Amino acid sequence: MRLLVSNSPRRTAVLAFVAALPLLLGGVLVAYPDRADAGPAASQADSLVSQGKPATASSTESTSLGAANAFDGDPDTRWASAEGKDPQWIRVDLGATATVSRVKLNWEAAYASSYRVEVSDDGASWTRIAGDTAGNGGTDDFTGLSGKGRYLRMYGTARGTSYGYSLYEFEVYGAFDGGEPPTGKFTVVAAGDIAEQCTASSSSCAHPKTAAQAKKINPKFYLTMGDNQYDDARISDFRAYYDKTWGAFKAKTHPAPGNHETYDPAGVLAGYKAYFGAIAYPQGKPYYSYDEGNWHFIALDSNSFDQSAQIDWLKADLAHNSKGCIAAYWHHPLFSSGEHGNQPVGKPVWKILYGAKADLVLNGHDHHYERFAPQNPDGEAKADGIVEVLGGMGGALPYKIEEVQPNSQKRISGKYGVLKFDFTDTGYSWQNIGTDGNVNDTSPDYRCH
Repeated sequence: MRLLVSNSPRRTAVLAFVAALPLLLGGVLVAYPDRADAGPAASQADSLVSQGKPATASSTESTSLGAANAFDGDPDTRWASAEGKDPQWIRVDLGATATVSRVKLNWEAAYASSYRVEVSDDGASWTRIAGDTAGNGGTDDFTGLSGKGRYLRMYGTARGTSYGYSLYEFEVYGAFDGGEPPTGKFTVVAAGDIAEQCTASSSSCAHPKTAAQAKKINPKFYLTMGDNQYDDARISDFRAYYDKTWGAFKAKTHPAPGNHETYDPAGVLAGYKAYFGAIAYPQGKPYYSYDEGNWHFIALDSNSFDQSAQIDWLKADLAHNSKGCIAAYWHHPLFSSGEHGNQPVGKPVWKILYGAKADLVLNGHDHHYERFAPQNPDGEAKADGIVEVLGGMGGALPYKIEEVQPNSQKRISGKYGVLKFDFTDTGYSWQNIGTDGNVNDTSPDYRCH
């Protein structure tokens, strides 16, 4: 059965015609020869294996209509391809081999009149398991399937309208080999404001202690939220202090610069770039992105948020993202209860990230720990908001809490430590771990948008 649903006003005429078909046909149920949903109703044992998984597509109509929208479980968001072009496709990476028993496609008014549903083990060689050659939109529910693979795609060969292809939801049901879905779990250690000009020979020197705790956790990788080296971040200071402690993880570190990296007499970010090299400039700029599991990580340079080049890059980067979860990090926090307070320079970036359904933002600058409830760029509590975590307790002299901001849930000042994040394919949580190994705070469990 096809259930026609849409809330796209631009295609009212198309919907009106399609909606009238049952009346025109006198209530007769029409069966198409290429339909693959003639089998029994889906087994109650079927599990939804595609939600929140990495997705990509041959094209997108705009940055807000990306492939991930079709796998987010939200019936009001959608993927849309470029208009007027055939063929087009959208695919999902299930993360592991699964036996597929059911596929459900909920079309927007821009539907496919002819398409194939295909599976693949490697994302290169595809096998058809279902499809339609006389599609009329609405909901196509293919049951009784027996496909097997890690990747699954809809390959559209003919559009039903003059527009493109558009899906509200693309649901894949089945079972993973071994019976358990992959979690994609990995651990990350994060901190900002790290190396003062001191060494372990001084009992008051904190960054050797935070480095020891970071090493003990032994994460997948490390990330830093700026002010890696005080005071002026000269290359000589990096070598004398940071390198002796946090430098042990240099090869596994994804850093971001802070304002102290701009104070170098040799030039803005000169020592930072000389020390980290391609690690901090993997894409030729002090801002870059990378993927791990179902997560897309974005490292930004908040010293240059007023420059259009970085903003344009961020928009393009998000438009090409195929991961289901997004985390971004930089130095200056939009929201902070500390001595520096809120830094509005980050608000335009927050707006872009919020529009892309980003999940997590990490910052430093104020030398304390703080976590906020999900909120929008205007500081309004929202269920679909971004969670901000401030982790400026990596070794620099602590700052006091000055003015508690709305939505601030926890604040700790005067205790050095690191953030230990646990990421999965569908969510995340973290702990604030002190230099003594004690857990100072544990976050709620969050699911990706």
